[in-house]
Amino acid sequence: MSTTSVDASPRPPGEQSEVVLSVRDLNVRFPSEAGTVHAVRGMDFDLRAGQVLGIVGESGSGKSVTSMAIMGLLPQNARIDGEIRLGGESLLGLSDKEMSRHRGNTISMVFQDPLSSLTPVLSVGQQITDAIGNHNPQMTREQKEARAAELLDKVGIPSPAERLKNFPHEFSGGMRQRVMIAIAMANDPAVIICDEPTTALDVTVQAQVLELLKVAQRETGAAIIMITHDLGVVAGLADDLIVMYAGRPVEKGTTREVFARPSMPYTMGLLAAVPRLDVHAEHALATIPGRPPNLTDPPSGCPFAPRCPMATGLCEEGEPVLRPVPMPGADGVGPVHSAACVRLEETHLSDPRVVYGVEKVAPSAIELTPRESRPTVLEVAHLSRRFELRSRLLKRRLGTIQAVDDVSFEVREAECFSIVGESGSGKSTTLLEIMELDPPEGSTIHLAGTEILGSRKKHRASKEQRAGIQMVFQDPTGALSPRQTVYELLAEPMQAQGWKPERITARVFELVEIVGLQPDHLDRFPNAFSGGQRQRIGIARALALDPEVIVLDEPVSALDVSIQAGVINLLQRLKSELGLSYVMVAHDLSVVRHISDRVAVMYLGRLVEIGDVEQIYENPRHPYTQALLAAIPVPDPEVETRRRHLVLEGDLPSPTDVPVGCSFRPRCPLYAMLPKDRQTVCEEVEPELEHLDGRGDVDQRVACHHPTDLLGVQQTSLS
Repeated sequence: MSTTSVDASPRPPGEQSEVVLSVRDLNVRFPSEAGTVHAVRGMDFDLRAGQVLGIVGESGSGKSVTSMAIMGLLPQNARIDGEIRLGGESLLGLSDKEMSRHRGNTISMVFQDPLSSLTPVLSVGQQITDAIGNHNPQMTREQKEARAAELLDKVGIPSPAERLKNFPHEFSGGMRQRVMIAIAMANDPAVIICDEPTTALDVTVQAQVLELLKVAQRETGAAIIMITHDLGVVAGLADDLIVMYAGRPVEKGTTREVFARPSMPYTMGLLAAVPRLDVHAEHALATIPGRPPNLTDPPSGCPFAPRCPMATGLCEEGEPVLRPVPMPGADGVGPVHSAACVRLEETHLSDPRVVYGVEKVAPSAIELTPRESRPTVLEVAHLSRRFELRSRLLKRRLGTIQAVDDVSFEVREAECFSIVGESGSGKSTTLLEIMELDPPEGSTIHLAGTEILGSRKKHRASKEQRAGIQMVFQDPTGALSPRQTVYELLAEPMQAQGWKPERITARVFELVEIVGLQPDHLDRFPNAFSGGQRQRIGIARALALDPEVIVLDEPVSALDVSIQAGVINLLQRLKSELGLSYVMVAHDLSVVRHISDRVAVMYLGRLVEIGDVEQIYENPRHPYTQALLAAIPVPDPEVETRRRHLVLEGDLPSPTDVPVGCSFRPRCPLYAMLPKDRQTVCEEVEPELEHLDGRGDVDQRVACHHPTDLLGVQQTSLS
């Protein structure tokens, strides 16, 4: 783990570097059966050498289409107008062969999914040397291989010369993205475009990749365009920011200014919809009602007006253009901030929470009851799960994966218990065990005091017992049958339990009201709904049998920010009003802090820290917990640029070869700093979960031999 401090201070006034990329009035249209899709409309910006420009917006806003237009990678049926100039040369109108002179040379790109971007049948070394050789034909093979090894070394891949021979599938997801960055750096480009480069990665790997992009910028002097939906990423990385909606830029300026004084109601909504890692949640999240407009028929007025809480009749008279935002305490306006809103003189002074009517979350009577006085609704004891690895041909046993190892916890009434950790840590396997989707393996699970799974039980839990624990899946589209109406989807669990038709009908209408849907939605099929509405249907289906516990598997990770906020608010309201308990797996620790009461941190199948969510977030005592918290960016440039950035190095070890002693030892920064005589216990003894200093009055247990030493080594990761 390394500690880095990034100087993200804005450029001094008047200090302007040369323009390397200029985009003017960019418009992109696609023909479709429904009509012409106006994907990008009127995009303008100048990108200067060494600058990082963030482009944010929800799905369908035109971010990625803009980047593909710049790279000349749009399909042939795309119609592009405007001007794109790279180093003074116009790119529009160039043939694909002419554009290939620039791609990978003066301008390069890092894509979202490195596995599909890298050719699986070519070694990594071959792909890097091809990128070098395409623009440097004079270089010898030895020179290209030396340069390729140098690039892998710069992006932090160990034994770079040897790894050149490996193929993409032999690298982890984070390592593959490092290779993509190495390819992007290969010819010292003037511009690097990053299209959601961290979306599919674990938070620790995301932190590594963001640091590598800063390395790439230092090494090449390139300007960077960072396209993302994650406001925290741009808060800590970007100098300037463009917010897109319905294909158009609706707000732009320096990142600090836009975050400090959002002046377009859409930007306000996005910022107020994001849960914060660094503060205790006292308010609900802002939700933006409705959907973005159909871009085959863009509205004549403001495209955000149907969803805007500040909309008036003026908003329908014409689409607003970007105008300078008035500077507070000044007679004029500043050059660093503009927004497209007819009520700009009011919006720039407005509080986003007030605009969106965000209220404080009032705890219910059951939530105010001390935890120890509430009944236990779910108790998991010594949960374990092993998987045997066998060869395909001879069925010979090759090894064993200990996916979950002796995990125990309990969940009380009206409590959200969350499990966090990197991919491969055992989170999802734990959920599957709780849901009894795999045969039991020497563990016991009690639901509302009744054993539903255990080594002494000869049969699986009964239908009545299984009704007490239900699940909401990550992908609402895949979880709902496209051939069933909403009514049929909600009625099915009750029919399986033998409920009478009249009782089922009454419950179905009650469910749609509970989750905020309308009765006329019952006759529709899932494809008629947005992602957030489909997840509400999934939640309603889980509620059908009035369970004590709902298991949530990444319930909001597939949703846009504003839609995610609505689902989080709904889950909080149901917990408060119905006394529901949740067991949730999530990778976004900001979401976890916002909704959870207790949290457990998993590493290689074992719990390494568990306790009250506020206690752990404010005072994490395991180095792995600190690394996870440090990896989540805060959507506030003032806070993010002051934080100590602790980047966890390396990847999660293979579960077939778990290190002896403390499994976190090979990646632990504390272990490396200890004297040799104190390292021995880490090398030989696996730590057990224990209360700090033997204190049972603090709801926090940690599996670390030297937890008290952490306070002397590094401050809390949020400081």
